[in-house]
Amino acid sequence: MADLIPAMEKALIDFSAGKVTQPVRQVIAVDPPGGFYGMMPALTPEGLGQKIVTFYPPNAEKGMPTHMALIILNDPETGAPLAVMDGRLITEMRTAAVSAAATKLLAPKNSKILAILGSGVQARSHVEALRLVRQFDEIRVWSPNKTHAEEFAREIGAKSMLAENAVRGADVVVTVTSSKKPVLQGAWLKPSCHVNAIGACRPDWREMDDEAMQRSFVFVDSREAAMKESGDVILSEAKIYAELGEAFAGKIDTRNNETTIFKSLGMAVEDIAAALLVYRLAIK
Repeated sequence: MADLIPAMEKALIDFSAGKVTQPVRQVIAVDPPGGFYGMMPALTPEGLGQKIVTFYPPNAEKGMPTHMALIILNDPETGAPLAVMDGRLITEMRTAAVSAAATKLLAPKNSKILAILGSGVQARSHVEALRLVRQFDEIRVWSPNKTHAEEFAREIGAKSMLAENAVRGADVVVTVTSSKKPVLQGAWLKPSCHVNAIGACRPDWREMDDEAMQRSFVFVDSREAAMKESGDVILSEAKIYAELGEAFAGKIDTRNNETTIFKSLGMAVEDIAAALLVYRLAIK
């Protein structure tokens, strides 16, 4: 994770600088049972490849991962296949690494309280990553499933509580749910806090209400993708302030004294950068 965070910063800088060829993710709905099949290709300054990802929310009831993926790397010089690797763990880690990079840049330097709304694999990955960029004295947890929330809280030394109680007064908030309706209200947010919004990856899904989106400076990984895929952005009609890559490159004011939201959707450039780290270690 310590190596992944700076790699994600560089990947997003390259993307926002126009150095990456990456179409918006193509998604096929598989209904029934209620899943999605996504294709995510990219050509980056360092690599070429794509991720094929499935998102099946009903899998949670079967004790199976909701997200599964394969990543294919090709040689940009010849097109020859270099590797095919499992992408489930890479997806978990790179998503949290991007949030950690955003938190490092946008969250108050003296952040002490972290609130996590959700209790799945992304919740766990985010705790690991965020602890590398801020020293939290208290972690609060809420989940739609109270039993899962209590188990997760015990696992990481946190407190399980109602969503409103978890968010009020928190310096950093992470939403990692599969909810289709808002679980976070803007009225709960402390001024100058930072939110990493990870769920609600469909244009008609929400994790945050209109007030949360409209009263905050909204950062995204890709403007184009957010306007096509993010229900939080589309339905609230919130203004996108900047891409995260622009902020990493120092091209815009990071609004450190304001309430900020990073709306994460995940991009192929992140997967290719993470997969290249794995590949280079494997061939040493």
